[in-house]
Amino acid sequence: MDSFYFTVTKPSSSYSSSTILNFQGVSSVGGRSCQKSLGSPSHLSWPLSRPNKKYQNFVYRRTSQNLRLKTFKGPILAEAGKQVNSMDSSGITLVTGATGGVGRRVVDVLRNKKLPVRILVRNEEKARKMLGEDVDLVVGDVTKANTLLPEYFKGVRSVINAVSVIVGPKEGDTPDRAKYSQGIKFFEPEIKGDSPEMVEYIGMKNLINAIKENVGLRTGKLVFGYEGNSFKELPWGALDDVVMGGVSQSTFQIDLTGAENGGPTGLFKGVVTTANNGGFASIRTKNFSEPEDLSAYDGLELRLKGDGRRYKLIVRTSRDWDTVGYTSIFDTVEGWQSVRLPFSSLRPIFRARTVLDAPAFDPSQITSLQLMFSKFESDGKLNPTFKEGPFELPISCIRAYLKDPITPRFVHVSSAGVTRPERPGIDLSKQPPAVRLNKELDFILTFKLKGEDEIRESGIPYSIVRPCALTEEPAGADLIFDQGDNITGKISREEVARICVAALKSPYACDKTFEVKSVIPFSEPYTVDPENPPPEKDYNEYFKTLKDGITGKESLEKTPTPV
Repeated sequence: MDSFYFTVTKPSSSYSSSTILNFQGVSSVGGRSCQKSLGSPSHLSWPLSRPNKKYQNFVYRRTSQNLRLKTFKGPILAEAGKQVNSMDSSGITLVTGATGGVGRRVVDVLRNKKLPVRILVRNEEKARKMLGEDVDLVVGDVTKANTLLPEYFKGVRSVINAVSVIVGPKEGDTPDRAKYSQGIKFFEPEIKGDSPEMVEYIGMKNLINAIKENVGLRTGKLVFGYEGNSFKELPWGALDDVVMGGVSQSTFQIDLTGAENGGPTGLFKGVVTTANNGGFASIRTKNFSEPEDLSAYDGLELRLKGDGRRYKLIVRTSRDWDTVGYTSIFDTVEGWQSVRLPFSSLRPIFRARTVLDAPAFDPSQITSLQLMFSKFESDGKLNPTFKEGPFELPISCIRAYLKDPITPRFVHVSSAGVTRPERPGIDLSKQPPAVRLNKELDFILTFKLKGEDEIRESGIPYSIVRPCALTEEPAGADLIFDQGDNITGKISREEVARICVAALKSPYACDKTFEVKSVIPFSEPYTVDPENPPPEKDYNEYFKTLKDGITGKESLEKTPTPV
């Protein structure tokens, strides 16, 4: 099999005097090649050790092009007490169905809170007339996957989905859908436009696929290594103090039985020495073919077997070889452990000096990773755990993670009643019209439930809000939150919009499905005195009452008791 080795080549005189690495292929079966310059010692180039039953080396499959060295043009400073640029953690909330009764109110609530919002609509003219010419708007249709372009979702960190199939009175409605919107008087309904299957189910699948990479998954994103049945390979290679005249050596291998479960793990190992003014060993990946976008996440988590030493992780966002590396120093203890390195902890370092005016770290543009064991930290500090000699750092995976407490990234407006049409023993005469007419309305609730299931199975942190009958009444009435899909009643669209926005910030709403209604019965209208409005609710108090795993589908699985 092919292996790789490193050669050190003198750069052109117009660049810094540092050396650059040239990765070239070489046969590992008896083949050895060495290309040296700058009086480098004979050990500078070596093929990695041959694989055996226990170890396999990571391999570059193709020879990379020579990397040109560029001098960093910014000043290299190290001044105590000054802060470096911090990462911009703000993100856009995408509102889908933004011209509907709930959706447009969600947009208003977000704007009033000065939160960045983008809307996805089918009709641009209608949306701008309703929400203003300055609204951040993209045109697409969830029922048509090819209209959901990747660039629409750049910067989006959360979604409030208010898309719903259009239902209207058979006898017709006013241009502003006044009969439908009032929510109290019953009109014989019918589906208008696309079917429930297309909107509620296929549309949901299309939307989830379009935004999943942007909003993130609860379990994170595997960047390298082994996690369950998943494996993500990265092309690591040694980059040691030989580039500055030292004689330390390292390599990266796959230990087929070295993981904590007896399975495979990566292994960063070597021998480090301060001879010839050296003192560090590291492994670095080739530049990724495309930048890794981890902007949906909060940091990198390393699953490793520590040895009590202090290491560095260096993340680069430039394709240039000799450039700023955003660096986090971390300690280990003996044994297997997870080490979380928040993106906010990364410091811009160039040649062991902090660069105070470096650009803020951009997690959407990660181009390479580097792991290092070094005598040196930064700005003249030394590693207190450094000692010369052999070292080993097994590392089974590197993954991006969402920090705790995790909050919903996808809030969906569904409907009460979605589990009832097929519920054993239910008295349909006592149920709302949508439940009684589910079949006549092309199985609207059936497909709403299938859409919910797509969310729950997506891995995206979510909150599913199931309002009872929607009205144009103002928000402010006392509320009842319930689970299990049993309640009936009414609720203001304005109230639902506020609940959705509040859910985005609440860990108590995360991965919960719930119904909601006001305490006001259908027979009583609800009004608010503008001079004495009700106080704003703390929706967290409601969210805290919710439990995991309750959807109402539990009743569908029960066997009816014989009479």
